Amino acid sequence: MKIIANISRFLVGVLFIISGLIKANDPIGFSIKLDEYFVVFHTQFLSAGSVLIAMLICILEVGLGVAILMGYRMKLVSWLTLLLILFFTFLTFYSAYFDVVKDCGCFGDALHLKPWESFTKDVILLFFVLIIFSQRNKIQPLINERISTLLTYAGLVLTTWFTYHCYAHLPMKDFRPYAIGKNILQGMQLPPGAKTDSVVMVFIYEKNGQKVEVTPDKLGPITADTAYKFVDRIDKVIREGDKPAIHDFAIRDAEDNNLTNDYLTRPDYVFMLVAYDLETTDLKVQSKINDFVGLCQQKDVEFFGITSTIPTTTDKFRHEHQSMFPYYFCDATALKTIIRSNPGLVLLKNGTVIDMWHANDFPTFDEVNQKYLKK
Repeated sequence: MKIIANISRFLVGVLFIISGLIKANDPIGFSIKLDEYFVVFHTQFLSAGSVLIAMLICILEVGLGVAILMGYRMKLVSWLTLLLILFFTFLTFYSAYFDVVKDCGCFGDALHLKPWESFTKDVILLFFVLIIFSQRNKIQPLINERISTLLTYAGLVLTTWFTYHCYAHLPMKDFRPYAIGKNILQGMQLPPGAKTDSVVMVFIYEKNGQKVEVTPDKLGPITADTAYKFVDRIDKVIREGDKPAIHDFAIRDAEDNNLTNDYLTRPDYVFMLVAYDLETTDLKVQSKINDFVGLCQQKDVEFFGITSTIPTTTDKFRHEHQSMFPYYFCDATALKTIIRSNPGLVLLKNGTVIDMWHANDFPTFDEVNQKYLKK
């Protein structure tokens, strides 16, 4: 039993650390996933603190993983771990059974698990956690109590720093389809051999106020009954196919003209300022942006902004902050995915992401000019 407990301890500890660090690498992304759960459980009031909650969960998960490996205070740690995994198992079961959250976010953008896969993973993990819980009084510190305690607290401190650093800047490892070096246009295309949606033609008829949907092979009895009235014909997806990595990105102007190909096929460098919400954007960096834009215009370098804020509010913002560049429009979710900063700066060339900067690391034009433009 001691060997089984140690194997369980190793598996659970390592998995908790890996899962926690991957989420800590992108706490903003994890907070977006939490917001989905808040909507499902009608607790949207928690969204105001979703980033803080996400960061605390990441720190707790890694801290518990280190503590389990070190054998630190196993009575308390085993209880916390059991409660946490029970909570996660409930969430993944609810998501899978009711088909509400398509990806639990357990491993961020590094690994996407389908709802039932996430639930299966948590059930297996729960099995090993129960073994640890049953043996909590017999598990000893890995080295000695003092060193195990020091290593546990060191893990907590380092994880806290890592989580905050990735929140205040950008993820250290970018798993998103907009990462540096990725081509956006290529990301919008399905790979060869990808499965397409399976679609069936459906006819909708109505009788006594009740609507029924029937496929062409079952139309006979319906059309024979004159009480049924034809309502509509639709194409219904019965099995979803593969989706491209990027499926919700578009650059549109206020008149809804699609400018995506225009900007993503330009052979010269183009700066794209991403501000998904201008009403909550970081205003402290606006003067730096204006200085940067002025020098871009002097060097004839393209610069534009992209937001999900409505055009009238965007125009008002441009005038208030003297933004001498155009703003275009895109879906908020896509913009949040591109860069975890509001605003954030992205450098493009032929649709490829050359570099990107968080608002807290907004570069000077000279820095970018020396590194890339050299004009």
